[in-house]
Amino acid sequence: MTPQLQQAIRLLQLSTLELQAQIQETLESNPMLEAVEGADTDADVDIDTEAQVNSGLNETVQREALDDGGRQVADRDTDNAPEPTQDIPEELPVDSNWEDLYDMPATGGAPADSDGRDLFENQSAPGEDLRAHLLWQIHLSSMTERDRVIAMTIIDAINDDGYLLEPIEQIHAGLAQDQELDLELDEVEAVLRMVQHLDPAGVGARDLAECLLLQLEPLPPETPWLPQARVLVREHLEALGSRDLKAIQRRLGLKDTELQAVIALIQRLNPRPGALISTSAPEYVIPDVFVRKRDGHWQVELNPDIAPRLRVNPLYASFVRRADTSQDNVYLRNSLQEARWFIKSLQSRSETLLRVGTAIVAHQRGFLEQGDEAMKPLVLRDIAEQLEMHESTISRVTTQKYMHTPRGVYEFKYFFSSHVGTADGGECSATAIRAMIRRLIAEEPQSKPLSDSKIAQILVDRGIQVARRTVAKYREAMAIPPSNERKRLA
Repeated sequence: MTPQLQQAIRLLQLSTLELQAQIQETLESNPMLEAVEGADTDADVDIDTEAQVNSGLNETVQREALDDGGRQVADRDTDNAPEPTQDIPEELPVDSNWEDLYDMPATGGAPADSDGRDLFENQSAPGEDLRAHLLWQIHLSSMTERDRVIAMTIIDAINDDGYLLEPIEQIHAGLAQDQELDLELDEVEAVLRMVQHLDPAGVGARDLAECLLLQLEPLPPETPWLPQARVLVREHLEALGSRDLKAIQRRLGLKDTELQAVIALIQRLNPRPGALISTSAPEYVIPDVFVRKRDGHWQVELNPDIAPRLRVNPLYASFVRRADTSQDNVYLRNSLQEARWFIKSLQSRSETLLRVGTAIVAHQRGFLEQGDEAMKPLVLRDIAEQLEMHESTISRVTTQKYMHTPRGVYEFKYFFSSHVGTADGGECSATAIRAMIRRLIAEEPQSKPLSDSKIAQILVDRGIQVARRTVAKYREAMAIPPSNERKRLA
């Protein structure tokens, strides 16, 4: 492959964020490239024409002269402009406030722009991890240095979900050996109780039941159904997990509505308290194309904000001399050629993105108008044959590229899925089948949820040939629990 083709392929497989980083790096390393702002400008310059070179030089000189003149006028205006002054009295009347005489900015909230939007909203600053959050509280607590060493050892054994991984006996043995402390097991358990009262509630638990009990502990005594919730978590949590609600009713002596209230209280608790303290910064997706419906037709447009428009710098290009073989001229000539290749590769990437996006929208018009259940089967080979491209090229285009549609932002690969045969000899997309399964489960009776076999039978009755194993596989992929775990009281 030629260097130009290698560069085009490499740019084609970059995501939007990676492409922006690559463009910025190329702009910094290649003096021939510059970003274009404002009006349309040719992406390339023909350096073989003397008139164009001279015209570019003259234009540059004139622009510099105008800039100098503009700065001189601005300087004169600045020199003549009166300085703003504000007379502030040395002493204020004792019966007045500062705000009575001078306008004060609003306080007590985050700064906002002219539209009233929070300027700090959705800022992607990474937060502290759970261990740092717990250690910060330990250092603020009033405890002996001996207890602090034990607490730090316990915190080191807590995972990201907030659970204590090591048995308390093992922690006690490790402390006694490493720190050479004369410790009793009761002393370590007492410090563990201190750690379990830190924020977030439920941290330091050794199992799910203890985690939920720790979160129920600080609730006010007058909380409805609090005693029953504690008994259920302490003694019947396994039955609750298997949705054996009738057995729980018999053991606790509760009616249907009462048990529902108790379960609702438990469902307010967090089984993974450590997840509240997240270190991951939010990841933002920049769509590569926009899909809009205009005059009854779906149109695909490139996102103009993906990358800046580039061109060859006309001033630097005019310095290149064809017959000059000096080192500086060779460097300029190579930089000019690389800049042209880079611009053409970017144009090729944009054209390919637009063609593939348009072909996908043409195939999946039903999805855009009706939703997931109207998704049609589509594989990479179908688009490759339609556009007369290699299948590997389509794969590169559809990886980490995103499409903004009226139904949301989707990766290009979302529109490709396998198919299942129908009774009339047609095909049904796997995405459509998953949507049907999700809708059937959402509409099922809570007291008698549909089994995988029943869902498969319903789909077969609708002409979609799907096995029970396939339904189970799609259900698990959507993180939907089996029927026995979906059972609710009527």
